[in-house]
Amino acid sequence: MIKPKIQRYKQPRTISEYPVGPSFQAGHLVFTNSNYRTFKPIIDITLCVGCLACYATCPDGALFRRGKKVSIDYDFCKGCGICASECKAKAIAMKKEEPGRNE
Repeated sequence: MIKPKIQRYKQPRTISEYPVGPSFQAGHLVFTNSNYRTFKPIIDITLCVGCLACYATCPDGALFRRGKKVSIDYDFCKGCGICASECKAKAIAMKKEEPGRNE
């Protein structure tokens, strides 16, 4: 459960350099994708029980483990709200995004 990282994609020059299967190892992304988010999840760490249900259901890999709790990488969060709806402890709330603020 590591935090995703941006990894630069190197365009293959010959046919033998094209990958067979996925282009990158798991845990690597090629660009950030949060520019159009309207709502963002906010975690109340005091309510988080560390069950990782939010981590397991995040389609963007934006949640990562920090000790026994979770944290959100807002560079990769699209604001879909799946993590908030899956959180049984109600530790995640969706808040209106403030223009120009990306935590």
